[in-house]
Amino acid sequence: MKPRLVFVHGIGAPRDAAAELDEWLRAVAAGARAAGHSAQVSALTGGWAADARFASYGDLFHTAGAQGGGAPAVPGPAESPDDALLAALLLEAVEERLADPGPLAPAEAAALRAARIRLAPPAGAQGAGASARRVVNAVTSLLAVPGLRALGGWLSARVTAGMLGQVARYLNRGESDGTTTLDQRVRARVADCLDPHGPNIVVAHSLGTVVALETLHEQASHEHGVREHPVAVPLFITLGSPLGVRTAVGPRVRPHLGTPDNVGRWLNFWDRDDLVAARPRLEDFVKPNAASVAPVSHRVDSDGAWVHPAAKYLAQPAVAGPLVEALTTLAER
Repeated sequence: MKPRLVFVHGIGAPRDAAAELDEWLRAVAAGARAAGHSAQVSALTGGWAADARFASYGDLFHTAGAQGGGAPAVPGPAESPDDALLAALLLEAVEERLADPGPLAPAEAAALRAARIRLAPPAGAQGAGASARRVVNAVTSLLAVPGLRALGGWLSARVTAGMLGQVARYLNRGESDGTTTLDQRVRARVADCLDPHGPNIVVAHSLGTVVALETLHEQASHEHGVREHPVAVPLFITLGSPLGVRTAVGPRVRPHLGTPDNVGRWLNFWDRDDLVAARPRLEDFVKPNAASVAPVSHRVDSDGAWVHPAAKYLAQPAVAGPLVEALTTLAER
């Protein structure tokens, strides 16, 4: 039986799952070649090495009248909990970046300081829609830097803020359709891609690391304890994860910020220039599971100004190498 390879994306507009799957596999193939695994590349891209799936859920964030597939972060009649959470998340990410002992380009440092001021204005500068205004203003500052501008591509600060707001919308556990909340519907998309009978390798990026972690917890247990047949995940890989954001993300993870009991190995990768991975050493925050499995974090260094995209991470030999090695080992069993 071929192992199942499940990719879980982060924020953004609705995606073409087939096209995204092809892009992610090609990125892994490039990284595999660089890692000395050229012999396995054709098996990977040809579908012989794994039953690869792309868990796509971006369409679930689409709101009528919203741009970019996300809730528009604009001033409204009342303070939105989504905007408040996004402001807190961005503020922590900006402060962590500014506190990094490594050198910052002058333009980036200036943009980060401007964003921090806009996210944390003087006391009393509040009012209806204040968080929404702070978020859009802060993103405007960040997009002034060429490297950070790629965060939103050619999108406006308002649309970019709306996409970033998907993190808050997921973590605030709202937007019920009468039966399930938005976060439950998102996790269901990931769960549908998992093989309940065979081994799964799960590779998650950005917001997808939160979604995948919670999904794997659900697939390892139920309300009354451990599932009789939990979904097996011998390898879990996280890329550019915000799970270490200690105030806005970590405490909101359900059921808790810990390694699911069905995960046999967890590799976490981060780039120093990735603003999203504000506190990257997840082993400092994530509790190990019953088998003492905890995340093991590795730094990678990508070329280019904007290093957050999943394909940048997947093309790294340090990421693709262990992934291909795990697929090969599972296929030989």
